[in-house]
Amino acid sequence: MTTADGPYRVLFLCTGNSARSILAEAILNRIGGHRFKAFSAGSHPTGVVNPVALQLLGETNHDTTTLRSKSWDEFAGPDAVPFDFIFTVCDNAARETCPVWTGHPMTIHWGLPDPASAPEERRREAFDEVYATLYDRLQRFVALPLESPGPAMKQKLQGLGQTTTESPGP
Repeated sequence: MTTADGPYRVLFLCTGNSARSILAEAILNRIGGHRFKAFSAGSHPTGVVNPVALQLLGETNHDTTTLRSKSWDEFAGPDAVPFDFIFTVCDNAARETCPVWTGHPMTIHWGLPDPASAPEERRREAFDEVYATLYDRLQRFVALPLESPGPAMKQKLQGLGQTTTESPGP
């Protein structure tokens, strides 16, 4: 795991790839600078990015032009470009049998509630909460020295997934 050949490659997985994983991809691509390149995918993608997610990302000045709901098959298999980190951001994806990932990336589970399943009157608030939590976790992730992968780092990254935040990110 090194940035000698380019940025750390990070894949965020969820079942539908329409909200949580999309938010994480957009956040990391903005705050990760040249050190990270984020992607997202789903085991059973909906094919559509949730409009509330797109609205929130637009309001918080994220580039949404390349965001799309896609299958994890695009990133799997022996000829795929390897990832350094794979984060599952929903419980369903964490329980599924994942493809074989080239390069043996560090896999971490950061389960979050699905904001799209919140009652209509609370849906935007649920999206804001998930965004704020991901933003906080990813800010702390990018601040870590990642040059020494191993059990201690994995434990630290899993620990970041146990935290929540009350205030929205920028």
